[in-house]
Amino acid sequence: MSKEIGITVKKAEDLSEWYTQVIIKGELADYSSMKGFMVLRPYGFAIWERIRQYLDGRLKETGHSNAYFPLLIPESFLKKETEHFAGFTPEVFWVTQAGTRELSERFAIRPTSETIIYDSYSRWVRSWRDLPILINVWNSVLRAEITATRPFIRTSEFLWQEGHTVHATKEDADKEVMLILEIYRQLMEEQLAVPVLTGYKSEREKFVGALYTTTLEAMMPDGKAIQMGTSHNLGQNFAISFDIKYLGKDEETHHAWTASWGVSWRLIAAMVLLHGDDKGLVLPPAIAPIQAVIVPIYYKETDAASVTDKARQVAELLTKDEIQIYLDFREQYTPGWKFNEWELKGVPLRIEIGPRDVERHQITIVRRDNSQRLTVNDEMTLGEVRKHLEDIQAKLFGRAKATLDASISESNQYEDFKRILEERGGFIRACWCSSTECEDAIKADTGATIRTIPLTAETPRFSCIKCGKPDSKAVYFAKSY
Repeated sequence: MSKEIGITVKKAEDLSEWYTQVIIKGELADYSSMKGFMVLRPYGFAIWERIRQYLDGRLKETGHSNAYFPLLIPESFLKKETEHFAGFTPEVFWVTQAGTRELSERFAIRPTSETIIYDSYSRWVRSWRDLPILINVWNSVLRAEITATRPFIRTSEFLWQEGHTVHATKEDADKEVMLILEIYRQLMEEQLAVPVLTGYKSEREKFVGALYTTTLEAMMPDGKAIQMGTSHNLGQNFAISFDIKYLGKDEETHHAWTASWGVSWRLIAAMVLLHGDDKGLVLPPAIAPIQAVIVPIYYKETDAASVTDKARQVAELLTKDEIQIYLDFREQYTPGWKFNEWELKGVPLRIEIGPRDVERHQITIVRRDNSQRLTVNDEMTLGEVRKHLEDIQAKLFGRAKATLDASISESNQYEDFKRILEERGGFIRACWCSSTECEDAIKADTGATIRTIPLTAETPRFSCIKCGKPDSKAVYFAKSY
């Protein structure tokens, strides 16, 4: 990667190198000396905090609480749910020694927390009065599956949240799954300005051990999909394995139903890939840790006091309205250098204040999304800043939604299906007979998988794209990260 300060490649010409430069030069993250791991830098962590703040608030509004469970999981716990264990074993980091003492049982370093959490739930649930249990956990997990690190997309350790809930009935668990799916959709579309397709995963692609999995899928500029989040009904599999039972109102003993769900810092990757441009990041205002940066401009010491005073007044005005402001008083950098830095970091608005602005009782606003410059009278400052932040948010989503819609093709001939994947990628709406054999064959031939089966069944207009059977359902295929 180039050591020059700015982005040195075009997004449309080399997306992979562009993405790496934006992440590193935008100071979101850095590579670690340990293969497969990355360092989350303060600016990147601030974005994650904004995501967490929004989602944490939504979860608490709907009755969920945060908790924390151990990092190390006994191997015997993983083995209690056979399908789950088989699915995760190849990815597990194992602890086999404590100090100089060999352990009698291996401990897995948390690849996901179902088993360690449900062990606790088996002791906490006794009666129908104990239900539902609605717990969310903010933590990191480790999965030893990495051959090449891609910051925020594929790392051995990643930050995420994982919710684990217990319910009396399947219907209650189903409602939980769909509630979280909708909260996730709102996070992605209304905060990150990333439009998604929602639906079910196929049996082949569902979470190991789940009754069914729902998913949210976004499309990136290179024609590949990113799984943005999932919400699962785990049925009674884990409840039976971990003996989570309750005495019902009918005085009979029943196994509970469980659900789990999660999103990770992969959300940041999708946002960067979708909105960024050749100058660097373009952050949606709703999630940006700095929504407007104020840059005072003066070249004579005699102008310094009036310009900095006005900058502080504007910052105070906007901060009182809960707009995230950064006052850039750094003297070691020129205004032009600051402009380039904040463009690289994707701050939605830049506010410039110079001696002429002081004299004319105005400020200058520059939008990051389209580089538009506007002169705003002092008395209109708050309203104009708020208006443009809202407009940027709406424009970013609108542009991304148009791109998503344009990425969807439809095919009823297998050779045409393969040609579309090779030439343009994107989502392909096609029909599938529900057989794993056809699904496996398509993946082997093309690298594409069923990304989502619509929540509301769409009318199948064709036969199975692979075998031609008429009794088929409409699904969306794509290659993915």
